[in-house]
Amino acid sequence: MQKTTFYICTSNLTPKPMGAKRKFSIPNNFVIVFWIIAICALLTWFLPGGQYVKSDSGTVVFQHVDSVPQTYQLFTSFFKGFEKGAGIIIFILVVGGAFWVVNSNGAIDVGIYSFLHKSKGWERYWLVRKLGVNNVIMVSIMLIFSLFGAVFGMSEETIAFAVVIIPLAISMGYDSLVGLGLVYVAAHTGFAGAMLNPFTVGIAQQLSGIPLFSGLEYRFVCWIILNVALMIFVLRYASKVKRNPQKSIVYHEDKFWRDRFAEEKSHVKYETPQAAWWAFALCLAVLVAFAVAFPTTTLEIGKSQLPAIPIIPISAALFAWLCWKSLKKSVHFFILQLLGFTILFLIVGVMGYGWGIDKIAGLFFALGLVSGYAIGYTANDIVKHFMDGAKDFMSAAIIVGFAGGIIVILQDGKVVDTILYGLSSTLGAYGKIAATETIYGIITLINMIIPSGSAKAALTIPIFAPFSDIIGISRQATVMAFQLGGGFTEMITPISGVLIGVLGVAKVPYAKWIRWVLPYILVLILIGALLLIPTVTMNLNGFEVVSTVK
Repeated sequence: MQKTTFYICTSNLTPKPMGAKRKFSIPNNFVIVFWIIAICALLTWFLPGGQYVKSDSGTVVFQHVDSVPQTYQLFTSFFKGFEKGAGIIIFILVVGGAFWVVNSNGAIDVGIYSFLHKSKGWERYWLVRKLGVNNVIMVSIMLIFSLFGAVFGMSEETIAFAVVIIPLAISMGYDSLVGLGLVYVAAHTGFAGAMLNPFTVGIAQQLSGIPLFSGLEYRFVCWIILNVALMIFVLRYASKVKRNPQKSIVYHEDKFWRDRFAEEKSHVKYETPQAAWWAFALCLAVLVAFAVAFPTTTLEIGKSQLPAIPIIPISAALFAWLCWKSLKKSVHFFILQLLGFTILFLIVGVMGYGWGIDKIAGLFFALGLVSGYAIGYTANDIVKHFMDGAKDFMSAAIIVGFAGGIIVILQDGKVVDTILYGLSSTLGAYGKIAATETIYGIITLINMIIPSGSAKAALTIPIFAPFSDIIGISRQATVMAFQLGGGFTEMITPISGVLIGVLGVAKVPYAKWIRWVLPYILVLILIGALLLIPTVTMNLNGFEVVSTVK
């Protein structure tokens, strides 16, 4: 009989020494969510069932019912979660894919370079010289990135921009922490104080069942206040480093940048393909058709209505003029114009025509297609870049459906209303302000372990939105608590891949980062708590209490 010899490769199987302790590693977000689902399934075996029902008098009251203990549903609940969150999941993938196509030729990078180049000429103005050219440049950069965070949730993109802005900051006499403050901290401060961020405000309001992007006025006020705090923090530290560079927390680490410093130059090839002119003509024709169909538009901000204005015809005229000028320079500037008008039409669509996330997703999808065609891509190229972007956002999209299994387990087990009743009878007893601040505190802590805004929304909003009705506060106030609580601690949690990535690019140790940014985060948390008080005590537009459960 022929002897068969088996060989086992053990080169990658390094045994651990006897008695060696396992090194603790932070669980993946999906692991955390799964264990939460498992705990919720376990609760259905011990908590009494209950539900809110409408009585004969019209009030909503709580009554006990039999619970339904969950068993195999632990492994099937996520399926219903995907069904319930399908719209949001598709929205995330479409927006992610579109943005990837938009910046596939470095259009956004070109926009930043162009801004930095023009800002150097501001020195001829007396006021700029009085304030300090560097201060004006830093404030301008912070406002741009904060606006990006507030409008479309810029986060991961800050890693790439840090490579550009950090050498700029050091060339101006500052350090890498100032560079990160201008880009990463600014974008995430704007992210927390967002007005139109579809990944936080949009998703949370959609899950809460309130008008999309309502309460815009007070959010704008909050964004301004948070940006004032941002500017004070960054500019004070920058001034200290400018006076004495050795006082920089990362002075030794920045030797890497000082030794290798060379002014960043764009290696982008500036050109305008013939396809870009055809894309311009197509978009202009579509806008003219819309201008004829919708000659005037009435914008609604909360309960207020602005007079009907010809905003679409005016936008079409501006589009023709600005895009014609940009195409004479390069296709990159044309794509930036497309992005700007996309944001404009998003605002008009939501405020003037009641758009939901389906139409907003369609708008961004069109942006991706037109941008790809203007660059000169073939259909296959556009699909490739779109899929790369969707793949980059896949984790955020999947976890929305996965986390949806949490509420499915609690609802099917008939215990979600029991939990809400328990919360309302305890937290509600301390007053509306205390209850709102408690929600804010809980979201702030959750953000340390689940920094994804879309995942937190799927996890928390279905619980806290009905809780708002029970204790008599507006669901908008709960969305604000979610928005603020889900933005600040993301800048310190080691679970955040964006934070770890941007620190790696900047060569900044995590411990020194915490030492620098933690005081600012604590101040932001305090400001956030104070900003929540008017949402309960004042009659703010968009923060009306829809229903109160007794």
